[in-house]
Amino acid sequence: MIISIQYLYWLAGVMLAIATVMILADRAHPKRWTTGLFWGLFAIAFLVGERLPPVVVGIGVLAMALLAGMGGVGIGSHRELDGERRLASVKRLGSKLFIPALAIPLITVIVAMGLKSFKIGDLFLLDPANSTFVALGVGSLIALVLACWLTRDTPIQSMRESRRLIEALGWALVLPQMLAMLGLMFNDAGVGKAVAHLATSYINLDYRLVAVMVYVLGMALFTMALGNGFAAFPVMTGGIGVPVLVGVFHANPAVMAAIGMFSGYCGTLMTPMAANYNLVPSALLELPDKYAVIKVQVPTALAMLVVNIVLLYVLM
Repeated sequence: MIISIQYLYWLAGVMLAIATVMILADRAHPKRWTTGLFWGLFAIAFLVGERLPPVVVGIGVLAMALLAGMGGVGIGSHRELDGERRLASVKRLGSKLFIPALAIPLITVIVAMGLKSFKIGDLFLLDPANSTFVALGVGSLIALVLACWLTRDTPIQSMRESRRLIEALGWALVLPQMLAMLGLMFNDAGVGKAVAHLATSYINLDYRLVAVMVYVLGMALFTMALGNGFAAFPVMTGGIGVPVLVGVFHANPAVMAAIGMFSGYCGTLMTPMAANYNLVPSALLELPDKYAVIKVQVPTALAMLVVNIVLLYVLM
């Protein structure tokens, strides 16, 4: 392959490293050393993580967790454009400001669909195993060029803005990688079998309604704990869905799986662990209550869980 996903990891690492240097150079930053160490460790994981012994990476992850848990990750001062310049830029560009953002999905689709099988000699242009992600990276880079061209600004200002966003999001930016790792660890550790043992030992699953409720609510609760419905799905489906709902009550596997995932999404609406959906918007909008998005979504999630129980009971 010519464009590997590894290049995108390195690019992310370089951006994090530059942000780290900016933070360490910010003498007005109230927590510059601990914040710089946090993002520096994250940068190392992207840059050379695959070359380091797993135990070293694990120690780095634990150090990041300690830094975040002890409140060592803060926000520094940022060099933003003054209000008059920004207002003048907005008036000059108008709706053209949306072009870079809209270009990302458009270019991603074009590159992923049009160049997926394209070869130069014997080499694929895009990483065959990760063509969509590589296409997203290409789309993001082209969007960056478009943004600089439209705003007549420099890549340096884009790095300042990247640092501002990184610090605004804080430790929540790391959660997607952490949760993906946690889901794999749970799966390899046989948590699904443990859940099945506990459920059958302490809950009477001979009743169809009880089994449905355990599966639906379990999907929501595990998703709230893991922050990811995809990580919770193999645990609950392997522990309750397949052996009990399908094996004992002869449920339709497609219906069971679809409603199970939907129940997991309900859990996503109610947990800060799903940082991408629930904490990031609050941080970007600078809401005074970082849990405001979750509080608004909880009634809808609870109502949908009740509907899911009824649907699964009737349709399975």
